[in-house]
Amino acid sequence: MGPDIVAKNSILDADAARRRIRRMAYEVAEQNTGETGIVILGIEGNGEVVAGQLRQELSSIFTVPVSTGIVRINKKAPLDARIDGATGIDGKVILVVDDVSNTGKTLLYALKPLLSFQPKKIQTLVLVERSHKLFAVQPDFVGLSVSTTLQEHITVETDGTIVTGAFLH
Repeated sequence: MGPDIVAKNSILDADAARRRIRRMAYEVAEQNTGETGIVILGIEGNGEVVAGQLRQELSSIFTVPVSTGIVRINKKAPLDARIDGATGIDGKVILVVDDVSNTGKTLLYALKPLLSFQPKKIQTLVLVERSHKLFAVQPDFVGLSVSTTLQEHITVETDGTIVTGAFLH
């Protein structure tokens, strides 16, 4: 391999990702039994895909109404994060979903627009978590926890509405 090519090591294939999302759906259902509703907010991009798969899994095992929305974060102005497509946030359980948690920074910015509402509780879920937290946001639900070096990166790949794999490189 040349110096420009970086080896990708698969840490999750599509089937393993689906199984982990299903397991997290059961955990979410278990932790939120008796609630009046859950709003799943996927962070724009791959977080939306994970959120969509999670909602699909939840719909088959959970009787509580589940709605969705998107958290849009401008990378150049992250304090301007906004929520699109979600209604009825007040008094509901909010579940903020992303594909990978590195430092916790994205999840922290995703929480900011929720300060305009009065949710009953806020939970966070990530498909893959790294152990390099710099911000005080720990995911409540984790599909896979991976210890990495600071130089390594994790990417989640998607195809339409499904996660097709996660890679360490």
